[in-house]
Amino acid sequence: MRESANIQAVADLKPDLMGFIFYPKSKRYVGDNLNLSFLQKLMPQIETVGVFVNESLEKVVEISQKYCFAFIQLHGNELPEYCSDLKNKGVKIIKAFGIHSGFDWNSLLPYQNVCDYFLFDTNTKDYGGSGRKFEWNILDKYHGSISFFLSGGIGVEDVDNILSLEHPNLAGIDINSRFEIEPGLKEVKLLKDFLNKIKTT
Repeated sequence: MRESANIQAVADLKPDLMGFIFYPKSKRYVGDNLNLSFLQKLMPQIETVGVFVNESLEKVVEISQKYCFAFIQLHGNELPEYCSDLKNKGVKIIKAFGIHSGFDWNSLLPYQNVCDYFLFDTNTKDYGGSGRKFEWNILDKYHGSISFFLSGGIGVEDVDNILSLEHPNLAGIDINSRFEIEPGLKEVKLLKDFLNKIKTT
């Protein structure tokens, strides 16, 4: 999310969380345009998430405190020690991982005590935002204790498949590129149709 009017229109649909990307190389980079007072009006009904990729610890803490984010989402190659240092500063963490057929699920073990949630996205060189899915049946191999969000190319046509997922640690879904008019600008009617279908099916 980036534009105030679009943020408000999406907020009216009452999502549980709303993300703001602070990765300068992203097409959805929020830059210096995020209005603090406007953002605070969303809370606490909507939990806000600051998204970072391989950013310095100091910068993440600074931005997190400025905007009072409920969560920080780490979408890069951040190590468990980095997550631990951040968590020790009172930050709740969502750690993203790019999933593929050969993914080593044991690589998640060092993160289990230093993250609040995982996010499983399609593996790409650009740290997400590809609009592509990974094979969801791979999730059967995940037996960790941390709940996760499912991400990667989810669209309106996926409602039935989402509702059929029975993984005990599935906490929610992360939707983005398939609901955009352009990067950072969401198609509100499409989102509304999707959420209504999820809630009524």
